[in-house]
Amino acid sequence: MSTTKWSIDTAHSEIGFKVKHMMFTNVSGNFEKFDASIETEGDDFTSAKFDFSGEIASINTGNADRDNHLRSGDFFDAEQFPTLTFKSTSFEKESESDYKLTGDLTLHGVTKSVKLDVEFGGLAKDPWGNTKTGLSATGKINRKDWGLNWNSALETGGVLVGEEVKLNIELQFIQQ
Repeated sequence: MSTTKWSIDTAHSEIGFKVKHMMFTNVSGNFEKFDASIETEGDDFTSAKFDFSGEIASINTGNADRDNHLRSGDFFDAEQFPTLTFKSTSFEKESESDYKLTGDLTLHGVTKSVKLDVEFGGLAKDPWGNTKTGLSATGKINRKDWGLNWNSALETGGVLVGEEVKLNIELQFIQQ
């Protein structure tokens, strides 16, 4: 069987995250500039290989001051570490549409293995005859595992920024 390559459709994809602020509300954000690809054996995704990169400077939480702080040395240090990458190590089918995606996430100069729950949307033809696939991925990471340690104590106890980062990723790919 031949290898099939899939390219990201960035207009229909989103790399999102949420972090607790002041222990009780979530701040959401995303990366606006990213690239991703998948390699499969034909249309079979059970052995799919995922490759992703995102530009740290493209982080957007809807607040310019916060985004600049996130790009600074307190957090991502976009100048020294301009890119985050993910390379899959396995993509295991758990049911008809549910998969576990495991891979190496490199962020802030640190590489660690992460597991994501993926809902596979199947294959469909768009109105222009392109074969597309959609995937929704969710997971959690602890930002301190990648050396993103900045925080500020609150007078009432607790901290300003949560350690757990919830990932919410929507991906649409076009068969090449």
